[in-house]
Amino acid sequence: MTDSTRRFPAGFLWGAATAAYQIEGAAAEDGRAPSIWDTYSRTPGRVRDGDTGDVATDHYHRWREDVAAVADLGLDAYRFSISWPRVLPGGHSNPRGWDFYSRLVDALLERGVKPVATLYHWDLPQDEEDRGGWPARDTAHRFAEYAEQAGRVLGDRVHTWTTLNEPWCTAFLGYGSGVHAPGRADPAAALAAAHHLNLGHGLALRALRGVVRSPARYSVTLNVHHFRGDPEAVRKADGVANRVFLGPMLDGAYPADVLADTAAVTDWSFVRDGDLADVAQPLDVLGVNYYNPTRVRMWRGDGAPANGHGHAVAAASPFVGCDDVEFPAPSGPLTAMGWPIDASGLEELLVRLHRDHPGVPLTVTENGAAFPDEPGPDGEVHDADRIAYLHDHIDAVARAAVRGVDVRGYFAWSLLDNFEWAHGYSKRFGLIRVDYPTGRRTWKDSARWYRDTIRRTRAPRDASAG
Repeated sequence: MTDSTRRFPAGFLWGAATAAYQIEGAAAEDGRAPSIWDTYSRTPGRVRDGDTGDVATDHYHRWREDVAAVADLGLDAYRFSISWPRVLPGGHSNPRGWDFYSRLVDALLERGVKPVATLYHWDLPQDEEDRGGWPARDTAHRFAEYAEQAGRVLGDRVHTWTTLNEPWCTAFLGYGSGVHAPGRADPAAALAAAHHLNLGHGLALRALRGVVRSPARYSVTLNVHHFRGDPEAVRKADGVANRVFLGPMLDGAYPADVLADTAAVTDWSFVRDGDLADVAQPLDVLGVNYYNPTRVRMWRGDGAPANGHGHAVAAASPFVGCDDVEFPAPSGPLTAMGWPIDASGLEELLVRLHRDHPGVPLTVTENGAAFPDEPGPDGEVHDADRIAYLHDHIDAVARAAVRGVDVRGYFAWSLLDNFEWAHGYSKRFGLIRVDYPTGRRTWKDSARWYRDTIRRTRAPRDASAG
């Protein structure tokens, strides 16, 4: 498919995404309190090379330069996250923290860019974790209080509100396998966290709608895994990876097979009467993060099955209740993360979500790839592999739209190279390269390609509107 044959609906949003802890830095400035990622990254052995997000890409001080890049790329929208411990340190409203986001939103609007704000991108305040974190019910209610404050401060200017980013990672990597903050490995706690994230999502949507008076869209972003392989293995993995969130949020119930598959881990007594009605709030759009498909099969008994993170089941698995499911190592072309490159999975995933949940509009809220990205002799980054990745995945979105999927936008991950969680600064996803010692930004070839692709994709539509 070429640029001239791609067709996207009117109003389709082109964007790029970032996350607060990955780019902001200023970890102890202007009243910000520690998050679980501050604690985790400062714990020896948790993050590669001992990296932390203390400085990250210094976006907190260089945000004007980054907003200019957003505008120069020709983006319709910019997806960022708000740092909960920056705006509500110790549970108290911090005007200096809110002012940062208010200035950011105003600058985006001045340049004609729609602000897309995510309330939670994994940086739980450490004091909330000390009180029990997401496995504790009260965290959902405090999250709703935070959402209400955000709505009061920014609600007149934010285009789209997103409650949670990838709650699967929060629950199952943070509390199941322990490879993300806060680093707990407790399968029962992971399932309790999943429920309280669902509950927090619903309560936050209700709180936002109660205080935001201007038109806005309301969403959640899920990293919906696209599994391929043995049907039974796909069913089991899909249940604890996807339907544990899709079911309550969109259908108002936990799937019966998920409850059965995890019955040996928990009795789900943390689900109280009325919770599911609170969770199943109407969505204007469902955000979908996609990077690669995952192959699964039922364990064949020839050694311990891999659990999805390259470890045997003796190590903690994020796929709770799937101890008999194997995750074979991927083959074919891989990114620097070791993830397979397969754009067809994105098309298949969008079609599946449209089929299973008709009437729910979709937006691809993250899609991108990490590659080595070493500057050439000319000092430029000629990242042809990333351009090919983005080209093929944008084509997949266009094909899904042709097949009738109501897809409203595409956000590249990421605007900038950044702190890549447990990988530290070793993996680069950005359209714009960051030299970490100096903070200097350099557009990669992929940034120019993305800018030009957006222009070419818009051209026929704009000409016909004239």
